[in-house]
Amino acid sequence: MKPFLEKIRQSDGASWAFLDRRLDDGIPFEWHHHPEFELTLTLNSRGHRYVGDHIGSYANEDLVLLGPGLAHSWASSGTLDATGPHRAIVVQFTKEWAASLIELFVEFNALNALLAEAGRAVRFSKKTAAEVRPDLEALPELPADQRLVRLLAVLAQLTRDVHRTPLASPRHQMPPASSIGEPRIERVLQHLHTRHTEPIAVGDLAALACMSESALHRMFRRHTRLTPLEYLTQLRIGHACSLLIGTERPIRVIAGDVGFANLALFNRIFKSRRAMTPRDFRKSYRLGHTGPRAA
Repeated sequence: MKPFLEKIRQSDGASWAFLDRRLDDGIPFEWHHHPEFELTLTLNSRGHRYVGDHIGSYANEDLVLLGPGLAHSWASSGTLDATGPHRAIVVQFTKEWAASLIELFVEFNALNALLAEAGRAVRFSKKTAAEVRPDLEALPELPADQRLVRLLAVLAQLTRDVHRTPLASPRHQMPPASSIGEPRIERVLQHLHTRHTEPIAVGDLAALACMSESALHRMFRRHTRLTPLEYLTQLRIGHACSLLIGTERPIRVIAGDVGFANLALFNRIFKSRRAMTPRDFRKSYRLGHTGPRAA
């Protein structure tokens, strides 16, 4: 696994990005983030979803809206139809694009609340996912102008889902500003995502951002609502959860793999974040339970 800051490119002739991913070998765990909103519909796939401090099971027609800067990954464990690929229909748009839409059309005022909730990520009800699925599946076959009209209809439908639920806990909600427009924070985030399994000192991050440690701490917290060390711990624990679920590696090995030199420290921090020990966490998934979600 190589975590990264994903750079989103808009399609030619479009003001937003669209991907139709079809993966025969499964959806790999790729812990990453980007400054765009992302709407993902996952089809013919089951496995686990990682968003901030949330870990949960997903299955067919899993529909989630992610806010800017929120670390996330899906990791599949199998398909529903073995003859077909895992499929993820992904829509990505900037906060400026959404703000322009809301400013131009009063009919989209309800989108404000939905985008704010997306800071924690939002999972939509099965009913809503099934209703918008035909529109999302039709996107690849449409010209750019009709594709935009179809997307606007989907967004309007999503605002009316009163049964949507947040995924990450409130303390991991990303603020609207996120890391957009701040290259120093982007450099630090990229370093954390790429090198989180290695020893990292705040002084090194401050040097990377060309500022003092205290200034980095203030700016990083303003953009992510976490300190650099809290963010680093979140990345390591998320990575550890994927290894506990998806591999047979001993817990002491996993602790070292994700950057903890001390097993006792790993066990203590993991329990504080996940409300159970790594051993119990692994056991709960093997029994088919998702376990409690830590705040």
